[in-house]
Order: sequence, then C-alpha cells, then structure tokens
Amino acid sequence: MSRRCLRLSLRAGESLPPDLGWRVERGYVWLARPSSDGALLTLGLWGPGERVIPSLIGLSGLELRSLSPVVVEEEEVSPAMEREFLEDQLRQAAILLLLSRVRPAEARLLQLLDWFGERFGTMTSQGVMLRLADRPLTHQQLADIAGMTRVTVTKALSHFRDAGVIEAQAGGGLLLKVASHELWELA
Repeated sequence: MSRRCLRLSLRAGESLPPDLGWRVERGYVWLARPSSDGALLTLGLWGPGERVIPSLIGLSGLELRSLSPVVVEEEEVSPAMEREFLEDQLRQAAILLLLSRVRPAEARLLQLLDWFGERFGTMTSQGVMLRLADRPLTHQQLADIAGMTRVTVTKALSHFRDAGVIEAQAGGGLLLKVASHELWELA
C-alpha cells in the first residue's frame, strides 16, 4: 500500500519541513542556514518543476522557506532523484560561493539578479524578465539571499534603475536589460 504524500500551499515567508523531499509545483523556495552571527546563509533556490531534498545536505539547522506563494508536494525520493538533486546542489553551492566573494556589494546584487534571470527568467527582446510567481522579491529577501543589508539593496536597485540596467515592469516584474557578459564590465 503506497503512503499518501503531503501537499502544501504556503504564503511567502512560510517554512516547510526540511526533513522531507519536495517537488515545487508553483512558486519558489529558499534553503538557508543561520551562521554563527545569526545571518542566514543561502544554500539554494528552487522553482517550478524542481526537487529539493534538504536532508541530503547533511547539515542541522536548515531552514526551507517559501519566497513567494508556493505549492509543493512531498515525494518519495529515488536514488536517481537524490543524484540529480546533489548535482544541482553542487552547482548552486559553487555559484553561491563565487557570488559571496563578489565586491562591491552592488556588483554582487547584479550578478545575483543575472543568475536569477538564467534560472527563472524569461528572455524578451529587451532583456530578461524576472518575476517570481505573482510577486517580485522584496528588498529584504534579496538582501537575505545575497548576504547584504536591505538598505544596500535598495540603494543598489535605485542606482541600477537610474543607470538603465533594470526597469520595473507592470505587475511587479523586473526587466534586467544587460547581457550577462556585460555585467562584469559594470561592476
């Protein structure tokens, strides 16, 4: 007899049990762990169609949160799913480690937005449209993910808007108007 899998619908900012395997059906989730000073360190981000299996990371104190309204379904994890998740996690960990070393903070935020665009964005004739579900990421969420303060994120986004690098879109989207290879030149 197969067991019944749990299905959850959560609002942005709500926590999911990190000891289960999840398939994201709608929305975006964020995995983090508090550092010794209490700041959250980003370990990964997942969106629609992706699986997240925090227990495979082997760390205690993990927090799995919804970045947007989400619908997730618990999955019984096969060895192939475990391997796929670990490969994805290794890639994300490498990217996040590289991003954490980018200075100044403005350049780090721009690189983070570019990474979001590659993973979750939609390419348009004007650039990459970023939209997480029905709402944009808040400045505080971006700050938490990037390891920055909310004030720094707000100032950087204002600077990017003034420079024409990003443009707010109707409905809460954000258009990143710079190609990936140009981002390092702006930093």
